[in-house]
Amino acid sequence: MMNYIFCAMILFGIVVALLCGRMEAVSAALMNDCGAAVEMVITLTGTMCLWCGLMKVAEKAGLTHIISRALSPLTRLAFPGLDPAGPAMGAISMNISANLLGLGNAATPLGLNAMQELNKLSSTPGVATNHMAMFVVLNTAALDLLPTTVGLLRMQAGSAAPFDILPAVWLASSASVVVGVLLAKLLGHFTPKEKRHAKP
Repeated sequence: MMNYIFCAMILFGIVVALLCGRMEAVSAALMNDCGAAVEMVITLTGTMCLWCGLMKVAEKAGLTHIISRALSPLTRLAFPGLDPAGPAMGAISMNISANLLGLGNAATPLGLNAMQELNKLSSTPGVATNHMAMFVVLNTAALDLLPTTVGLLRMQAGSAAPFDILPAVWLASSASVVVGVLLAKLLGHFTPKEKRHAKP
């Protein structure tokens, strides 16, 4: 779906440039910015490889369980009925941890794994449950304690203080999380109750 959206945006831009007689500017931008885009991708790839590797080491070292226990007071409220020591909660906790560090790309595979585990626990596989909806909210409106990716982009753009946006990031992400969770809980009351999956 996103491929269609991006293609439509590109075609729309080209059509507008043709109508406004700005094709020279479009051609110049294509030629000049392609190299900058490749350089940015290489830089971001190196950073993402580092953090994804660290997250994998943390998972193999058993830190997933420790993080799950540390976040359990919050995750139990957000995901009532899920086994705190189960694979679904472990993947959710690791995803939240990656998002706290602003590692959106590192959080993506963990998020996919969490959704797969939640789907296994669903009484109607393939249909979004309240737990899935809550996880999407937490993953999308994530609280960023350290927006690593944004800071790296600002540094690449020449910012002298790439992390001076921290107060604004904390305020905006906190507000989005609170509103998202409250709405997910409120709307969750209008859907059928899910069976519990905690250990007996």
